[in-house]
Amino acid sequence: MDLENQAAIKKIADEVGADNLVVVLGMPGEGLRLAAETLTTGDPSWAGPLAGVSLGLPVYHILEERVRNHVPEDIYAEKLQMMEMVLDLPRIESDLAELRAAG
Repeated sequence: MDLENQAAIKKIADEVGADNLVVVLGMPGEGLRLAAETLTTGDPSWAGPLAGVSLGLPVYHILEERVRNHVPEDIYAEKLQMMEMVLDLPRIESDLAELRAAG
């Protein structure tokens, strides 16, 4: 997660409170786990605004069933369906479930 996005999320969390936020990501692969870790326990690289800052935000992926069920079917078909076919959805779900359970 780049430093600019870290700063923006930190600002929003400071303004509205971390208890009032849920993060929905759409990225694939290792970047997803790193971004989710950054938003829950802080920037593991200690390089950005979230270094040492544990926001504890709940993080979900747009393709997780509990999220995608809220996306209108036409939007899902146009924007997300192809993504679902190429990503390892079980791994995404297990990685994020593990991070949420640890938080």
